[in-house]
Amino acid sequence: MLFIVVKFQVKPEFAEQWPAITAEFTQATRAEPGNKWFEWSRSVEDPNEYVLIEAFDDDAAGPHVESAHFQQAVSSEGAMAQALVSTPKIISRQIDGEGWEEMGEMQIN
Repeated sequence: MLFIVVKFQVKPEFAEQWPAITAEFTQATRAEPGNKWFEWSRSVEDPNEYVLIEAFDDDAAGPHVESAHFQQAVSSEGAMAQALVSTPKIISRQIDGEGWEEMGEMQIN
């Protein structure tokens, strides 16, 4: 599985609009074959920072990056790029597993 975390530093004037700016891209990506999850979170320390956690089957990452919606999303003229302060930061790793597992150090009954 390919596991990806991306941090987006959004311009303050676009921070509240970020979910709407990314909505079409998010929906299209979630509908892709091989997408395991595509989840946005907002930093509790910096309201202008959004974190994207996503995962794909091993063979699905290439088609994702080649898709029209991805190309539109990363375009320098696109709404996402216009709303950002800087280039997003990414960690992308191939890992073993098929999805989320329970945390061994904490069990809730």
